[in-house]
Amino acid sequence: MLFFALYEIISYLINIIVIVVIAQFVLSLLISFNVVNMHNDFVAAVWRAVNAILEPILAPIRRIMPNTGALDLSPMVVIVGLTVLQIVLKNLAFASL
Repeated sequence: MLFFALYEIISYLINIIVIVVIAQFVLSLLISFNVVNMHNDFVAAVWRAVNAILEPILAPIRRIMPNTGALDLSPMVVIVGLTVLQIVLKNLAFASL
């Protein structure tokens, strides 16, 4: 039962990280297509905060992955990896019941 509770907590944290990764991706698209302006203090603050949260996760993956030019695939790798981790933890949690 304890492992199932830990799974639930870790699952919520994984979901939050995935949402932040998606938010960073959408914000980077909005910035690159000049929909939002980095001269806006709120946009710049949100961009810095999201990057500060995700950089420790994305930097090691970027070092391992080959350079694809302007296309950064590391957020997709993070989302897939976290989803796989969530599935494995879920199966372990249900197996312990």
